[in-house]
Amino acid sequence: MSDFSNETGAGEDDTLGGRISLARDAATFSVDEAAALLGVERETWAHWESDRAAPRANRLGMLAGMLQVSVGWLLSGRGRGPSYGV
Repeated sequence: MSDFSNETGAGEDDTLGGRISLARDAATFSVDEAAALLGVERETWAHWESDRAAPRANRLGMLAGMLQVSVGWLLSGRGRGPSYGV
């Protein structure tokens, strides 16, 4: 299993929204699927990805688990990032 963030440093220069989008893409979820799985409105998820809003702390942990990344990676780009080609 490849830890993309540690191999290339990907995500460190991105925003929270950019990392959410990157992890969602790696997990092969659409915005609609991801929002439904987490139990939020599609618009809420879209606002997170566009940095118009940020998930609350209780959602951040759930989001990280669903996308199989660490909370630290979502917040800072450091830690367990998305895996590709699994």
